[in-house]
Amino acid sequence: MASTSYLRQGPRVAVRDVCRQDYTELMALAENSAEMLRPWVGAHANTVEAFESYLARLNHPGHEGFVLCLHSTGEIVGGVNINNIVRGTLQAGTLGYTAYASTTGRGYMTEGLGLVIRFAFDQLELHRLEANIQPANIASLNLVKRLGFQREGYSAAFQFINGEWRDHERWAITAETAP
Repeated sequence: MASTSYLRQGPRVAVRDVCRQDYTELMALAENSAEMLRPWVGAHANTVEAFESYLARLNHPGHEGFVLCLHSTGEIVGGVNINNIVRGTLQAGTLGYTAYASTTGRGYMTEGLGLVIRFAFDQLELHRLEANIQPANIASLNLVKRLGFQREGYSAAFQFINGEWRDHERWAITAETAP
């Protein structure tokens, strides 16, 4: 278990920055969840080099990376990124998130992503967050609906996953509409 310096805490889940010491746990979770995640994110290289590249990206002001942990054990139960952060008149970012097969269906992602959203609006001073989700990813669509996101549109051939361009629905929430 890595550092327990939490940015936000809920009843069961806490949010902290992802760190180098998370590598082993995150790679084991990704490996155990590969079949569940493959349709939505494709196959990823689970190497030290790929993880170091991810951490390097988080050193730039346009990206933030978090893990969601259980209070009781410190176990990682999810991950959230805020990517493509744009400042100035937009104050916006794009969410990416992942649950893991060993902990799905328990509400951890709803609680943890809700904490990250509040952190983004309060501490990062963002105004808008967007999530782009494949139409068949019902679990992810239900997650953003529970958190108050509104469907704004449809993007054909939005992201290249598993060898083909995949359509996505665009969902968004603003600081004023967040619960």
